[in-house]
Amino acid sequence: MRKDLIQLVALSVLAFSIAFPPCTFGTEEYAEQTGKSCEECHADPAGGRELTSEGAKFREHLQPSTVFIPFAKLGRAVRGIVLYLHLLTAIFWFGTILYVHFILKPAYAAGGLPKAEVRIGLTGIAVMAVTGAILTFMRISSWDMLLHTRFGVLLLIKICLFGIMVILALIAVFVVGPKLKKRELPISGPKKQTLTMDELARFDGREGRRAFIAYEGHIYDVSDSKPWKGGIHFGKHRAGLDLSAFLEQAPHDRQKLFSLPRVGRLIDSTERGPTPAPRMAFYILAYINLILVFLITFVVSLWRW
Repeated sequence: MRKDLIQLVALSVLAFSIAFPPCTFGTEEYAEQTGKSCEECHADPAGGRELTSEGAKFREHLQPSTVFIPFAKLGRAVRGIVLYLHLLTAIFWFGTILYVHFILKPAYAAGGLPKAEVRIGLTGIAVMAVTGAILTFMRISSWDMLLHTRFGVLLLIKICLFGIMVILALIAVFVVGPKLKKRELPISGPKKQTLTMDELARFDGREGRRAFIAYEGHIYDVSDSKPWKGGIHFGKHRAGLDLSAFLEQAPHDRQKLFSLPRVGRLIDSTERGPTPAPRMAFYILAYINLILVFLITFVVSLWRW
């Protein structure tokens, strides 16, 4: 459990460092897009660090002072809080997506989206949407600025990509998720049967499901074993996985495992036949969302640099 937490934090920090570099700079491109020369904002006509009053106002609001800012009266502190919430939520949301894909693997949720993750995801979407809308109104005063400046165009692309992610997330939660749960194996545990890795992943010991593990092609029910309470073995190993490679490192011998009920056999997915349509749709949505995460972080890196 501690290792998983460290990996999640590492991925979150990586996502933050990629998506939100610390510095922003005025560029010649901005001068070309607004028709203003460098000396409008800089004391040195060639550009430089010392700012004119106009440049100071632009730095304050990240746009020319002639543009009306609806939320300017709220002050920098309030705007800073809104931005902080927006970035913090993005870190958790993107970090969770990376964690599921690279650590847990999408099969983790292929039997139905866990309720806790769904609540966190929907809450994150709502917070990002609200804070993002406020920040947009603070920065953008007209469609012209949104469509004809580098800042505005990149922001528009980011909003569109976020909108696609939201739509896909809602489809996954309210359309694909219920269909996955209908196909889910009984939580009481099957009598002797064969399971693929994806099917085994559904028996993770969470939300009332049985906890199964695989060892050398056989599946064991660890649901009633105290060391496997909640589907986690001493905070390190999770149920729903093939643990053949880890048993050699365990402090106990194989006999401890053989004393548990053996409930089935682990088979290759090709033996089961084609992947059911709801699960295939879930995988497609999951990997599209992963691609969108990288696209958004790329757009923001261009925007901030």
